[in-house]
Amino acid sequence: MRRYFIKLAYNGKPFKGWQIQPNDPSVQEEIERALSTVLREKIGVVGCGRTDSGVHASEYYAHFETTQNVERESLKFKMNCMLPFEVAIHDIFPVTEDLHARFSAEARTYHYFINQEKNAFNYEQSWFMHKPLVVENMNEACKLLLGKHDFTSFSKLHTQTRTNFCTITEARWERKGAQLIFTVTADRFLHNMVRAIVGTCLEVGRGKLSVAGFQEVIDAKSRQKAGVSVPGHGLYLAKIQYTGI
Repeated sequence: MRRYFIKLAYNGKPFKGWQIQPNDPSVQEEIERALSTVLREKIGVVGCGRTDSGVHASEYYAHFETTQNVERESLKFKMNCMLPFEVAIHDIFPVTEDLHARFSAEARTYHYFINQEKNAFNYEQSWFMHKPLVVENMNEACKLLLGKHDFTSFSKLHTQTRTNFCTITEARWERKGAQLIFTVTADRFLHNMVRAIVGTCLEVGRGKLSVAGFQEVIDAKSRQKAGVSVPGHGLYLAKIQYTGI
């Protein structure tokens, strides 16, 4: 068997996330259907992680295995012809059998986009939130996220993860005109973690929560203490880091 990585991007609007679900459209299902049709064999695909309903990926990796010697450019072209416009294949390349799309990932980076002025063109790819925000205070709160911590306060309840400890190496807000961009990088993320962090940062930015109060939220290890989870359409999985890729 030969193992291949796929580098792709997708607009999450029409999908209920990456992972195959019984009665809902998913990105994984579309990729597996296209691969199986082109290669004329049943192909299963392993993704680098889950994304929730409506969440996008500007960079995503998946792997599959086949006995065939794949013609990479031809397969990429045919898959792009078959896939919906919301899914784009950027590259297909062979890897060693020990490289796993999910378990070999060393870090992941997410972006969250907020527009503070009404925009007629990107309202489906970012969240419109016009209320004034003090970005400096939000960035002070972000410094408290750095390092290894128990992030239970920012995790969806009743998940099956074995630990809620994650190591965040980057967390910051930047303003570009009327747009705010949140960037966060970690070795792993909990379910709903980024959207809950963003929602809590916004409370700091609006003056409803102090920076000291943000620390108290982290220490509480209680989802009830954190802010609301912001909408998924502003969230992007932006980068996956592997050794050798």
